[in-house]
Amino acid sequence: MVVTVALGLLAVRGRGGRNGGGLAEWSVGGRSLGTVFIWVLMAGEGYTSFSYLGAAGWGYNYGAPVMYVVAYTSCGYALGYVVGPMLWDYARRHGLVGITDMVSHRYRRPWLGAAVAVVATVFLLPYIQLQITGMGVVVSTVTYGAVSLEWAYFIAFAVTTGFVVVSGLRGSAWVSVLKDVLVIGTLGFLAVYVPIHYFGGYGELFDRLVEQRPQWLTLPGHGSHGADARGAGGRGELGVAWFASTTVLNALTVVIFPTTVAGYLGARCADALRRNAILLPAYNVLLFVPMLLGMAALFVVPGLAGADSNLALFKLIVDLLPAWAVGLVGVAAALSSIVPMAVFMLVIGTMWGRSVLSLVPRWSSGERQKLASQVVVVAVGSVALVMTYVAPNTLVRLSLVSYEGMAQLVPMLLLGLVWRRLTMVGALSGLVAGVGLVSGLVFTGNDPAWGVNAGTVALAVNLAVALAVTWLGPLERGDGRPDEEVLARDPLPGAVPVVSGPG
Repeated sequence: MVVTVALGLLAVRGRGGRNGGGLAEWSVGGRSLGTVFIWVLMAGEGYTSFSYLGAAGWGYNYGAPVMYVVAYTSCGYALGYVVGPMLWDYARRHGLVGITDMVSHRYRRPWLGAAVAVVATVFLLPYIQLQITGMGVVVSTVTYGAVSLEWAYFIAFAVTTGFVVVSGLRGSAWVSVLKDVLVIGTLGFLAVYVPIHYFGGYGELFDRLVEQRPQWLTLPGHGSHGADARGAGGRGELGVAWFASTTVLNALTVVIFPTTVAGYLGARCADALRRNAILLPAYNVLLFVPMLLGMAALFVVPGLAGADSNLALFKLIVDLLPAWAVGLVGVAAALSSIVPMAVFMLVIGTMWGRSVLSLVPRWSSGERQKLASQVVVVAVGSVALVMTYVAPNTLVRLSLVSYEGMAQLVPMLLLGLVWRRLTMVGALSGLVAGVGLVSGLVFTGNDPAWGVNAGTVALAVNLAVALAVTWLGPLERGDGRPDEEVLARDPLPGAVPVVSGPG
């Protein structure tokens, strides 16, 4: 943890003098990160404590449905090959630092950017608490209970806040390098050692799965269950329709997720993002390790139920490996909480400093916006920490709808940036309809709905409402800006706007 803080603080050394530069330097790394830093940062944001705890737990409890994580992230990276450079170019041309900025600029409504910031914060805040909780569980487990959950929660908050406030996105990228070295090393070792030690190899492991647990190897997997922390779905059968709809929905959502966009905007050039999109799917190979080890744990530590199933991977190794090796795995898992938590806190701070508090005249200047963003980072982290202590289930319940709710921003942002005709009223009407429907479906236990991810159903309604209101409503007047000012474009040399003309 000391090394983590030191790396995070050293990242800002020599950047922008005593104050560490302005808001762009703090929030998007001065738009100067190369392929390697972008790769480790975006891989770090996608590889969270869920990968060690939830993925192994899903593998233990349900089997094949957990593969949706590999499916949607890989499809999302492919989509990001196109979308990432477009958003990067749009933000660079207009001096923007996040999705709320883009919404404000596209529709020329600062209040709309502020409203999106509030909605996004509601959906992002549970992830901060989940990462705090995940790190607490990991640290307490790998220290054999010597560090209590309460102290581990506080360490997660203190370490993350310590370097995010000072170093911003650049600090997260530097810490991601350390995290990735440990993740690749520890999971690579466990992928080889655990199956050989317990089963004699993967052949014997899969033989036992086929003979004794065949349900775990096919959709819809074993049993039915509630939603996971990444918006995978709710109660009911997780069959082929759910798997396909979840993959499509999450692939669309991940490319406009505020933390992903922060990674896009930190890039030095569009080509760095294209190379990154090519390289990132290779990182997904690591996700198979906790999934498979979760299924292996069925035979080694049977009978895990409830939250204990999330510890399936650690139950395999705590008594198997020497303490120092358990510690290394624990640090890798802990950093897999800290890095995404840092980016979540950073983007919430940036959204509020740039799009909400900047509406107050005294906070509208550049340096004031950065200060406001840093204050919000501390405040948001504190709220998540307090909620973890006093009401741990409140934000966790909200997390059931977080990813599917964030998906409802896709038409307003992506469609709006390639289609000039989409009106502000149409986009906002679709957003309200989508968020309302997905919340209703999830919190009434109807996710999946008719076998399909509830977020996909809500997104279809969202899009239909946005198009209907746009086509049936009046044309928006008073926006005389040319298309190149309003729309995103492919930043390749000689590229033309995606859609030309007012229609």
